[in-house]
Amino acid sequence: MFSKMPVSIFLATTKEEDCLAFYTNVMGLTLEDNNPFALVFSLAGAELRISKVSDFTPHPFTVLDWQVDDLPASMAHLRDKGVTFEIFDGFGQDEDGVWTVPNGATQIAWFKDPDANLLSISKRAD
Repeated sequence: MFSKMPVSIFLATTKEEDCLAFYTNVMGLTLEDNNPFALVFSLAGAELRISKVSDFTPHPFTVLDWQVDDLPASMAHLRDKGVTFEIFDGFGQDEDGVWTVPNGATQIAWFKDPDANLLSISKRAD
């Protein structure tokens, strides 16, 4: 029943202006609504609602991933926009911050938004 219904993805921000700039200027998303409760973006057939909150603690795991066709080019684009990629101790990432899953089918690079929400881009095997 729910597999064909529209989806909303929720994140949180305590830094509304920084968040708005990041998701529009860095990530290239289209702002659909900016109301007293949330910033709302279109996201590949889903709705990304970033709730405006006074306080929250970001999750220590990935909350949103974009599947890209060219990971190095996507990383270069984000670096040009000021994004820094995360390197986690003991995770086995390369010098650019890319982790390759053990079977080699997927590569992932992580970064944070202005509220420290952990985001990623990934290249999945064709």
